[in-house]
Amino acid sequence: MTTDIKTEIDFLPETDSSAALLEVRDLHVEFRTRDGVAHAVNGARFRLQSGQTLAILGESGCGKSVTAQAIMGILDTPPGFVTKGEVLYRGVDLLKLSEDERRRVRANKIAMIFQDALSALNPVFTVGFQLGEVFRKHLGMSRADAKKRAIELLDMVRIPAAAQRVNNYPHQFSGGMRQRVMIAMALALDPEVLIADEPTTALDVTVQAQIMKLLAELQAERNMGLILITHDMGVVADVADWISVMYAGRVVEEAPVHDIYARPAHPYTKALLESIPRLDLKGQQLNVIKGLPPNLTAIPSGCAFHPRCRYARDACRVDPPPPLYETGSGTTAACHFWKEVRGGE
Repeated sequence: MTTDIKTEIDFLPETDSSAALLEVRDLHVEFRTRDGVAHAVNGARFRLQSGQTLAILGESGCGKSVTAQAIMGILDTPPGFVTKGEVLYRGVDLLKLSEDERRRVRANKIAMIFQDALSALNPVFTVGFQLGEVFRKHLGMSRADAKKRAIELLDMVRIPAAAQRVNNYPHQFSGGMRQRVMIAMALALDPEVLIADEPTTALDVTVQAQIMKLLAELQAERNMGLILITHDMGVVADVADWISVMYAGRVVEEAPVHDIYARPAHPYTKALLESIPRLDLKGQQLNVIKGLPPNLTAIPSGCAFHPRCRYARDACRVDPPPPLYETGSGTTAACHFWKEVRGGE
């Protein structure tokens, strides 16, 4: 079944097999509102290879989900506009494709799991109907064949009694089971890139672990590239290969997962790590990042993080944000004082 699908939807003959699976270059997205122009993404950049898990971290409002929507081509326009940059799938700039071509990329090549499964699923249709619609619309399958594939997908994501549950409605599933349905829907056409936007939101810790384990298993089976969008640094510690930290629409640090936890080089990354509750600090006051993320219609001059940064100097308040410096072992950080952040190395 997988081979047939791949043959049927292979419509991008100009792709470069030697290029990165997905690469975002200098991406800018703005929202034009009555209150002004909100600069939601300001030069985001990252690369993803087959079989790799990239975690994009940051507080709410830092541009993570908007970046994912721009990649998928599902920004509401207006008010959202991509004003600059490239989104390259195997060397092909998706931003230059027609809407019909972008529609064919979605689900076929790049798929997305949304953070609120209850809102993403239509409450008036069974989950089987909604899963089957992917095959009916993209592959022209009959209803009977599409339902059969829907059952197989539910079984794949470990939903018990899939043949019976396929006829249930979204409200008849628990939060964790609804998220499994969303994973099944995203993987229906065997995409090469899966974007998971806060896939464990509103789930208890045990179910979070189950969902993350399931994603890791399915990724390994299919050798997919996985982009995991989250604000929870604890969730990605065991599953990510590489981490990109975003603040005010920019990537401020990139590093392998173990390096970023052991030796953060940007003040924002270090502050995020220090705000995680730890067993060895029981009884001590939890560190917090003072202040709030910036208003995207009025991002501070200089480095956007300087009003909240304990390492900030006069240059940080005036000069444009620095480029991503090489800080060793392939890691980069957008901070003039990254050595001080690491303890004066």
